[in-house]
Amino acid sequence: MSDFLSYNNLDAPNEKILMEAVPRYNPIFANTGPHRLRVALYSHDTMGLGHIRRNLAIAEALVSCQLRPIILLLSGVREICAFNLPACVDSIVLPALYKNGDGSYRSRYLDVTLNELRLMRETIITAALETFVPDVLIVDKEPTGAIGELRKPLEALRLHGHTRCVLGLRDVLDEPLAVQKDWSLHNKHEVIRRYYDAVWVYGDASVYNLVQEYRLPHDVAAMTCYTGYLGRFQSDAIEKREENFLKSVGLKLERLVICTVGGGQDGERLAEAFMEIDLPPDTCGLLMTGPYMSSDTRQRLHTRISTRPSFRLIDFAPRPISLLQQADCIITMGGYNTICEALSLGKRLLVVPRVSPRREQLIRAERMQELGLLDMLHPDAVTPEALNGWLRKRANHCSPVGKGIDLNGMKRLPGLLAELLNAPSKLAIDNSTRRRERVG
Repeated sequence: MSDFLSYNNLDAPNEKILMEAVPRYNPIFANTGPHRLRVALYSHDTMGLGHIRRNLAIAEALVSCQLRPIILLLSGVREICAFNLPACVDSIVLPALYKNGDGSYRSRYLDVTLNELRLMRETIITAALETFVPDVLIVDKEPTGAIGELRKPLEALRLHGHTRCVLGLRDVLDEPLAVQKDWSLHNKHEVIRRYYDAVWVYGDASVYNLVQEYRLPHDVAAMTCYTGYLGRFQSDAIEKREENFLKSVGLKLERLVICTVGGGQDGERLAEAFMEIDLPPDTCGLLMTGPYMSSDTRQRLHTRISTRPSFRLIDFAPRPISLLQQADCIITMGGYNTICEALSLGKRLLVVPRVSPRREQLIRAERMQELGLLDMLHPDAVTPEALNGWLRKRANHCSPVGKGIDLNGMKRLPGLLAELLNAPSKLAIDNSTRRRERVG
């Protein structure tokens, strides 16, 4: 297995390595002009904004490195139009999926069957990848994509023989038995063997050892490396565009308590409890509801906030890190991105994790609470009184860096990309193996 510790002292990618990693111009894949590195990022978007936010952060980190790729984002989040994409990054929005409470899927907006939706998404993805011809495709979480929509595009890329494919995984997917059952049922190990050149785990094995927990086969484990958590990344250009955002919110920022519920689809209980807390003196409260919260719940919250002058409400913040940076403390659900951002900013943090249909957030929160990185409150115990009790505690948390957690994943991604481009492709290795077998 690749050793993520070998990257721990990498403050900045080696320029020579990065520039040598740029693929040579190949007229088979070109339109006109010299070939510039192309990267496509696919995100598994069915509940909330976590996947596209992570892929967008990865895109920003990559376009800022010496490789300077052009990047195409493929997602099912139409809110991406509000994200102010950096130069050399563009997006294709797929018809959206919705995850039901039992883990099944349906169309989020269109009145079509799931099979019709899958066919539409698969057709769009295939056409985009065949035209863009990425040098690298980074797939978020699901080896075959949501509802299996990447199977045909991955096979086409494999036959084409040009694109290197990476599977990017969060530190935690779900309970080990659930993941092992799901991966066995859908033959995901074999999918990784056939189509992928590398597996990047966006985490730290000292917090959660995905390879061991999910019992990955030796050959899949050998393809896997831990990048470290994807902590804060924000370019100077993005920072400048958003420097006036806080002023528009109209908050007194001496002391700020923020509550965020991700996309908002299942954040009603935490949001309503937060609106009833007793804020300490000279403190403002900011609630970010997310674009997927029901209109009825959002209306109740807007009505309640009109009677609470120390509170503000934002339906949607494309880049909440601009606000998190100003917070005295943060109350949040257990999404990967918000936790990474809050820890990298050194904020006092209370996590109320989602516990169904997956227990990913609960597992992450429990592990990090054991390390003293954050406090956790089970969602069944969420009340205004419980939140008040946490706010009254003295902030005695330690710096996550002092605890040894690796939050430098964003710095490592350019080096990992260069390493991937310099290595033989999966197709080249497979062809070489077949030739040896024929000769033997």
